[in-house]
Amino acid sequence: MSKTVNIDWSKLGFTYTKTDFRYISKWKDGSWDEGALVEDNNLCISEGSTALHYGQQCFEGLKAYTTVDGKIQLFRPDQNAKRLNKSCRRLLMPEIPEEKFIDACIQVVKSNRDYVPPYGTGATLYLRPFIIGVGDNLGVKPANEYIFCVFCSPVGPYFKGGLAPVNFIVSEYDRAAPFGTGAAKVGGNYAGSLLPHKEAVDKKFADCIYLDPATHTKIEEVGAANFFGITKDNKFITPKSLSILPSITKYSLLHVAKEYLGLEVEEGDVYIDKIDEFKEAGACGTAAVITPIGGIEYKGKLHVFHSETEVGPITKKLYDTLCGIQFGTVKAPEGWIVEVK
Repeated sequence: MSKTVNIDWSKLGFTYTKTDFRYISKWKDGSWDEGALVEDNNLCISEGSTALHYGQQCFEGLKAYTTVDGKIQLFRPDQNAKRLNKSCRRLLMPEIPEEKFIDACIQVVKSNRDYVPPYGTGATLYLRPFIIGVGDNLGVKPANEYIFCVFCSPVGPYFKGGLAPVNFIVSEYDRAAPFGTGAAKVGGNYAGSLLPHKEAVDKKFADCIYLDPATHTKIEEVGAANFFGITKDNKFITPKSLSILPSITKYSLLHVAKEYLGLEVEEGDVYIDKIDEFKEAGACGTAAVITPIGGIEYKGKLHVFHSETEVGPITKKLYDTLCGIQFGTVKAPEGWIVEVK
């Protein structure tokens, strides 16, 4: 059983905290083993592992929430399983059966139950499933062995002082190639984003906006998150592209915007020179749910949406509704919640 956990939930950031157990399963000779919980948080792998040399690895991110009535639940883990397998197919790695993925997540949460933050703290238990190519390899080819692991860490609310808008700057870098790995959740996409992010922060922006790699005319992603905008006639619009990572949060917000808020929704082109059509804008992803965008700087000019200091009313409703579903105060659509019993 877990040790007594003494954590000040109010001081948690989005940082690593070692928990008691993680799940590991190994693939060899054409199949995954049964998998097991282990206490050691170090992996021992061959120096020839393809994950180290050729980037043959992918990962996911999801959270466990303590609800208002004290239950612990996962939010749409089947969608994370599906997206992980899509990434695996792109990199020629063996897929994880969906039920094995969800069971692994449940095992990790149950075995680290004491690390799940209480309701009302705004904190959650973050889960990081990943698959890496391992074994004694040298040439550029798929590995013969793989490791699937799920570990977890309690994390604090993304916005310590409450939901607040931040500004972004359009980057001259490309996040991904037009027909590359942009739609897969692979480490290389993130490694390539570190320099553009640093340059944006050095200029006093939260992060950068990436335009489409083919024409550099359309918004694709906001840092490591997806973009959405609210038009002046209350339409929820988000970009669609083969080089965008399909955010589970984004697709959840599309449903919430239409079914809970009654907005018209659309996935389509979002041209950078037409952002004045939006009265509100935001970035969405697992970590923050929604990051309100105050303004976007493009070619030396800052375009401000609703406000640089106040969250737009529709953005706030979207955030409150989705968080309510995750924490159990708003009724969830069928199939979105998996309770950890």
